Amino acid sequence: MKKRVLIIGWDCAAPELVFDAFKDDMPNTHRLMQAGNYGQLDSTVPPITVPAWMCMMTSRDPGELGIYGFRNRSDYSYNALSIANAHDINAPTLWELLGQKQKRSVVLGVPLTYPAKPFPGWMVTSFLTPVNPNTPTADRNLQWTFPTRLSREIQQISPNYMIDIPNFRTDKRAELEQQLFKMTHARFKFARYLLEKKPWDFFMMVEMGSDRLHHAFWRYWDKTHPKYEPNSPFADTMRNYYRTLDDELGEMLSHVDDDTTVMIVSDHGAKRMEGGICVNEWLQKHGYLTHKTEPHGITRFTTDMVDWQQTKAWGEGGYYGRIFINVIGREPHGIVQAEHYENVRDELKEQLEAIVDESGQNIRTRVFKPEKVYRECRNIPPDLIVYFGDLYWRSVGSVGYNSIYTDENDTGPDDCNHAENGIFIIKDNKQIDGLVSTKSIYDIAPTVLKEFGLDIPDAMQGNPI
Repeated sequence: MKKRVLIIGWDCAAPELVFDAFKDDMPNTHRLMQAGNYGQLDSTVPPITVPAWMCMMTSRDPGELGIYGFRNRSDYSYNALSIANAHDINAPTLWELLGQKQKRSVVLGVPLTYPAKPFPGWMVTSFLTPVNPNTPTADRNLQWTFPTRLSREIQQISPNYMIDIPNFRTDKRAELEQQLFKMTHARFKFARYLLEKKPWDFFMMVEMGSDRLHHAFWRYWDKTHPKYEPNSPFADTMRNYYRTLDDELGEMLSHVDDDTTVMIVSDHGAKRMEGGICVNEWLQKHGYLTHKTEPHGITRFTTDMVDWQQTKAWGEGGYYGRIFINVIGREPHGIVQAEHYENVRDELKEQLEAIVDESGQNIRTRVFKPEKVYRECRNIPPDLIVYFGDLYWRSVGSVGYNSIYTDENDTGPDDCNHAENGIFIIKDNKQIDGLVSTKSIYDIAPTVLKEFGLDIPDAMQGNPI
């Protein structure tokens, strides 16, 4: 019997939902759990879609890949942030390693696969694929499928296929809810077509809908959320969506035999967003950042507004914070002497970790030095990585708040932040242990290679589960 491995990724799927709150609504998922092993999956630092999925598929950390988030510094100038893409991946992915052993793969919606590169198999790229803002699909001239003719099959089989929901940060929740279910149904419809019609050995898909769901609807489910709305028309949206994921899983499982190893994984979890820390406001208040002129009202931060002769550090917003230090001889107008760099980092770390909320309680911020958490640091890492409030608070880059606190996301409505643990479920007909100890996101790729009886490269970080 030819070995096959099927991985279904639910972006942002949270252990407390799958294993607890929605357990009774997900019979297919829980049959898998009872027939194999499952538990929490420790994510990357930081726990964010890019680069977490690619770290999972290569068993390399963000520093080794040189990708620290959606946008990364391409040089030491002040405006050089570029969006990551497939060309930035310097380590072999699972489908490339399997291809070297004449095994064919289907890769559907895995983040950081655009533009699609030739390999032995079939690929549809992910949500970072450029799309027309008025339509959910990519221009057919873009490299969003491999082979390119696969885009015609999408149109024939699943014409409602969406790469992502356009403008998902919106207050139009009812419209977003409709789009969410429509997108998920269409993507799984095409996935089942590929399962049936392509001669695959390894099948990997990622559904982004679960991530979009959490960011838009968490407050209607989580009674501890500061903006919880009881009796909302969206009170059951989260539960209904997880039911849908489970239904789609059941359909997928009906297309594979019992000898197929099946995995359900997520790249990170989710938690309520309690607020935001305005990172550049904080830096200005503590004397690290100076503006040329004070902003009038809330303004998106740009490096053009900074007086670099008076600025030691600046920050970026997002689910986590990134701090960059203005170093002499490194940045164009650096003022921090190289020999004082570590002192400045230590000072920043200590002060950031002392941040309190408006009632004076420490919010438990954690600050990481990249070289301490990664095996190496390729390209240009941030000088500090910041989890504000143990990731219950996001980093807000905009300025003009006249406060370091905000209860809104400056890039659009958002109910949740990312949590450090995702999920894994593995059924391989070999061992049934049920709930097991937390594993690492770096363990997934070695596990797949072991299933195929292949050697695990020394450069991989993880161990087979």
